[in-house]
Amino acid sequence: MQKDLNTIVADVREKVPAIKTRAEFEAYKATISGPKGVLTDVMKGIGKVPKEDKPAMGKAINEAKMAVEAAFATVIEGLEAAELAAKIGPAIDPTLPSPDPARGTLHPIAQVREEMVELFRRIGFSVAEATEVESEHYCFDALNIPADHPARDMQDSYYLPDDLSVNNVSKEGDEKYLLRTHTSTVQIRTMLEEKPPIRIVAPGRCFRRDTPDATHSANFHQIEGLYVDKDVTLLDLKATLDHFVKTIFGPKAKTRLRPSFFPFTEPSYEMDFFSPDLGKLSNKWLEIMGCGMVDPEVFKAVGIDYRVYTGYAFGMGIERIAMILQGVDDIRYYYQNDVRFLKQFA
Repeated sequence: MQKDLNTIVADVREKVPAIKTRAEFEAYKATISGPKGVLTDVMKGIGKVPKEDKPAMGKAINEAKMAVEAAFATVIEGLEAAELAAKIGPAIDPTLPSPDPARGTLHPIAQVREEMVELFRRIGFSVAEATEVESEHYCFDALNIPADHPARDMQDSYYLPDDLSVNNVSKEGDEKYLLRTHTSTVQIRTMLEEKPPIRIVAPGRCFRRDTPDATHSANFHQIEGLYVDKDVTLLDLKATLDHFVKTIFGPKAKTRLRPSFFPFTEPSYEMDFFSPDLGKLSNKWLEIMGCGMVDPEVFKAVGIDYRVYTGYAFGMGIERIAMILQGVDDIRYYYQNDVRFLKQFA
């Protein structure tokens, strides 16, 4: 019986490497370990072995069985690799040029951001950027947002651990780090680093603890504008925003300012616009941004003499503008990475 086992194992090890297809393998496997296979027959014969020889024979059968299974596993692995290679096709030469005529496109939000930034560049604004991790001072205190303001609550903003150290973000005393809730922080840092006249737009990503729905996201993008100089007036703000709206939404668009409140501007306004060229949103007043004249308290926080300089500021969500321009009714589509959706804006 031991001789039979040795013969079976030797036969398997000799013939298995030559097997090329799964059907061929299954046919050969049946002759070894199938119901009528030679190994099965040997295993059935253990009942005829003398009692004292059964332990040794049982061990020999198990060793032969393990050797056969190992050989089968090897051939299965090779067959599966060959099948996968056949599905994938020939190897790709990464040095060859792409066969696709197009080399990709900007994300739809990035497209709108670039369009807005270019518009403001043409009328004299430069682009300013800063870190997405901020301190409470730059995010709230310097913007005249008091300690009891709802935006400073833990449930409204993403605060970072107390023991966190960020080498490239300065702190003012014992305060927390957080993910910025608006790009107004860029305005503060710019006014601390530069002297008027200042004319910037600050596009970037912001974070708030909003529950995601069709119009809200915990991660979103803003673009804010700031103009500080002598004799800047509300008329300058209105003219700038009128130009923005007519350029983005068409020459027939109209705007209106509604009194509002923001801690960092006084007076403050919400701006709506009206356009006949927006499909199903045509001929409706739509709110798109907040704006106003920079509050003197903000100038004090950054060391600008409010008796000499005035300024205006505005801010809007890039997703809000993109949704209107692109006819998208759910902000979540932008973040799902669905190529079918993204290809529409190529």
